[in-house]
Amino acid sequence: MIHRMRRLRRLDSTRRLVRETRLSWSNLVYPIFVDARVSTKEAIPSMPGIYRYALTELEKEVEEISSLRIPAILLFGLPEKKDLMATEAYASDGIVQRATRLIKKTVPQLTVISDVCLCQYTDHGHCGVVREGTIDNDETLKLLSKIAVSHARAGADIVGPSAMMDGQVKAIRNGLDAAGLSDTAIMGYSAKFASSFYGPFREAADSTPLWGDRRTYQMDSPNKNEALREIALDIEEGADIVMVKPALSYLDILSQARHKFDTPIAAYNVSGEYAMIKAAAEKGWLNEQAVVMEVLTSIKRAGADVIISYFAKTVARQLQEATE
Repeated sequence: MIHRMRRLRRLDSTRRLVRETRLSWSNLVYPIFVDARVSTKEAIPSMPGIYRYALTELEKEVEEISSLRIPAILLFGLPEKKDLMATEAYASDGIVQRATRLIKKTVPQLTVISDVCLCQYTDHGHCGVVREGTIDNDETLKLLSKIAVSHARAGADIVGPSAMMDGQVKAIRNGLDAAGLSDTAIMGYSAKFASSFYGPFREAADSTPLWGDRRTYQMDSPNKNEALREIALDIEEGADIVMVKPALSYLDILSQARHKFDTPIAAYNVSGEYAMIKAAAEKGWLNEQAVVMEVLTSIKRAGADVIISYFAKTVARQLQEATE
């Protein structure tokens, strides 16, 4: 007897009926760059279709995102000025703080996740306090806690520490709780690898280090067990959501984390992954719409509950068109 697996593949309607993994707009988070230095919106050359927004342009953008039923944004800020101790990052009138207040006033139902790091705000571009040419982990924790508290006071629903400092989730949880902000959730950038796929983001966020690299604090890409230990530590320290970043080259990490942990897991479909697809599509080498759906479905299939992607608006439109 032949086992005829093709019976259920013959019709589109049947394929949809037995489909195992279903991508939804409710899985999506859209990253936004808000820039204190621009007066309108500014295109990012290495990320076609993605912009840095002035505060005056932000209201229209978040209204569109909300209309697409995307439940959350991930907010990155570019300050007017940078300094050694990233003081603009935790200023009450900083760019992320002002943007968060505007967003919550405009579309209060939209979940605001704020990126908590120093790299956009330091004049050297590193994610921590620099002492004699090295990153001072414990001094950095104090600033990360201050940043998270300032974001939460401005209205951020979730804070996302991305600096990869040891103990950052615990320091932020303690800081939030001490400030009476215990309802603010933490999304830890738990398994964040020192990846070659971050180039376009560093242009977008103006966060390329002036010297050295971030390999002393971001994860070494060949390491699987270390990634799982990092995730376990973040959960132990109080993370409400954990993350694997980037997504595509680390689907094995994502899958193993899904089998090992029951905490919600986010995966970041990062800037380099976005740029590769856009570049190939512009040359006519692939069908962008089909590839994007395949890529994000693979991330969901591997185990992600939350998918952070610059394609979020595109995918949300496709999914809604498919249901009309």
